[in-house]
Amino acid sequence: MSDADPDAAGLMRELVDILDLERIDENLFRGQNSPDATFRLFGGQVIAQALVAAQRTVGTERPAHSLHAYFMRPGAIDVPVIYQVERDRDGSSFSTRRVIAIQNGKPIFNMAASFQIVEDGYEHRFDMPDVPDPETLMSETEWRASFIDSVPKRMRDHFLRERPIDFRRVDQSVPDEEGSEPRQQVWFRAQAPLPDDPELHRCLLAYASDMTLLSTCQRPHGLKWYSGEVQIASLDHALWFHADARADDWLLYVQDSPWAGHARGMNRGLIYDRSGRLCASVAQEGLIRPRS
Repeated sequence: MSDADPDAAGLMRELVDILDLERIDENLFRGQNSPDATFRLFGGQVIAQALVAAQRTVGTERPAHSLHAYFMRPGAIDVPVIYQVERDRDGSSFSTRRVIAIQNGKPIFNMAASFQIVEDGYEHRFDMPDVPDPETLMSETEWRASFIDSVPKRMRDHFLRERPIDFRRVDQSVPDEEGSEPRQQVWFRAQAPLPDDPELHRCLLAYASDMTLLSTCQRPHGLKWYSGEVQIASLDHALWFHADARADDWLLYVQDSPWAGHARGMNRGLIYDRSGRLCASVAQEGLIRPRS
């Protein structure tokens, strides 16, 4: 990656700092919130911070291979999050941890995570689809600017803000009321180079995995989160790590939504590196409740 511009590098440093939790007891950690937050706490931040907390109770020889999480309450942006880790088991090959995220004395999120020593075994994978290179595509900010007139004025600054992760959608058509198929492919990477720390890259991948995914189930219905016609929130999130991946190199997020109903939408994703290696799988159900 070429040197990032100063603003992008600053956004990335800010995110890395947010993921550097304060240990306040043996199994208790405090996480600060992004100053960029304006509406509610971003779920990807809570997932990533919870994974940081769990990782800090497990040796580096046991990388995380999966996590399963539920969002229980909206997170407040002006209150730090306390992460309480339960060390459920340390076996000969696997370690299991549970994490509860707490604000104002109430749990807002819980997560179970599993860690495994590195082992060899049988291998297969789905091939990465053939898509345009990210360098040929508009950035997320450029894409959003192409239809900014359709966004309510009070939301435009937030809508066009620069973020620490650069997303580039393969389908760069303007959202419309007609809707489209429940599939999308998105390149993403950190806006600036990162240290050679596999645990940090794993946490940043977890952070980014909660971005764009929930919009997949909205596509067939022509829904837009900023329209006011739908209430949208992540309900749960599951992530499986298959291989180490650098979050500061381009990763392809291949997403689909096989079902929606009962005010919920199911979304799935596969994350590949540029060599075509499958690095992670994701599943998430989200609230898509019509507003009267």
